[in-house]
Amino acid sequence: MPNERRRRLRSLAPAPAAHLRPPTAEDGDPSAPLLDLASNDYLGLSRHPAVLEAAAAELAASGLGAGASRLVTGTRPVHQQLEAALATWLGRQRVLLFPSGFQANLAAVTALADRHTLVLADRLIHHSLLMGVRACGARLRRFAHNDPADLERLLLAARRERPGGRLLVLCESLYSMEGTSAPVAALAALCERQGAPLLVDEAHALGVLGPDGRGLAHGIGSVALVSGTFGKAFGSGGAFLAADALVADWLLQSSGAFRYTTALAPPLAAGALAALHQLQAEPRAGAALGRRAARWRDALAAEGWPRPPGSGPILPLLLGPDAIALAAQQRLEAAGLLTVAIRPPTVPEGTARLRLVLRQDLPTGSLQRLLAALGPGPLAARHAPAP
Repeated sequence: MPNERRRRLRSLAPAPAAHLRPPTAEDGDPSAPLLDLASNDYLGLSRHPAVLEAAAAELAASGLGAGASRLVTGTRPVHQQLEAALATWLGRQRVLLFPSGFQANLAAVTALADRHTLVLADRLIHHSLLMGVRACGARLRRFAHNDPADLERLLLAARRERPGGRLLVLCESLYSMEGTSAPVAALAALCERQGAPLLVDEAHALGVLGPDGRGLAHGIGSVALVSGTFGKAFGSGGAFLAADALVADWLLQSSGAFRYTTALAPPLAAGALAALHQLQAEPRAGAALGRRAARWRDALAAEGWPRPPGSGPILPLLLGPDAIALAAQQRLEAAGLLTVAIRPPTVPEGTARLRLVLRQDLPTGSLQRLLAALGPGPLAARHAPAP
């Protein structure tokens, strides 16, 4: 969990794009800005002029909120434009928008599973997907993290137990607390052989991983449903589900999470559409961020820190005990760097970590500041030459 000490953070116009200013506890006046190494705005699009301009124009044209659900009076042209543009970009037949990623994942699971379904989920799957399993009453079994062999074992066992039983497999393409990526193609091939729909949560991968940032499920037609959000690399808010026409129509007709909620705020949809245009104009931005992330991982390892797993912009620095992670967070904050200590129950006991996030708009020298604030890692002493 993040530090229990309250830190109210706000971004002020005079502050550089990659900085946040926390008000002081005493009087609320802004103190020195902190370099933000914690947020998920991977490509800095939340402050991109074209994104802000599009959101402002839609705000003036449509107002702040949609005012009703999509099936009443909540649909605006920008919703339909965003859905169509996303479907084309992702190579999917239909896209439906949702106000939040949590809500989209609930809708996805409850559309594909019921009390007669066995759900096989990666052991580190997001809480929203687990809540979807609970809501639909399905049975749940977990497979080892990013382990196709363990998934295959469970699939074969399920087919032996109930040859015609309904199955659903859940994974993420980029795990937000681990920094690791699922072998989506391998998982999809297993699911296709066993007739099990695969739902892939691409929330943290879209914009930064896969072909031109289109996620790790892109081009894998056997993936039944893709979940994505606009609150990460898109720099906006809201979420979506992408599927073939049949699944999307089932969602439209049956999903309470879509039908009975106020539509995504039009300015957020406009901002997300403008962000998509930026991603299409700079399709290599995610790959460039990945190369920079590899340099950060190498540098941390060279200083004696455990090399953060994965290849994307999330770099978890595993520290172990909660107290050590909290002390490291406070040490970095004193040096002007904003990070968050992630502790149980968000992660397993004994695996507290600093969740470092690399973003495109971090200034030159950010890595050197981080290394200086961290100091030598625990592995450095093991390899130091004897006096």
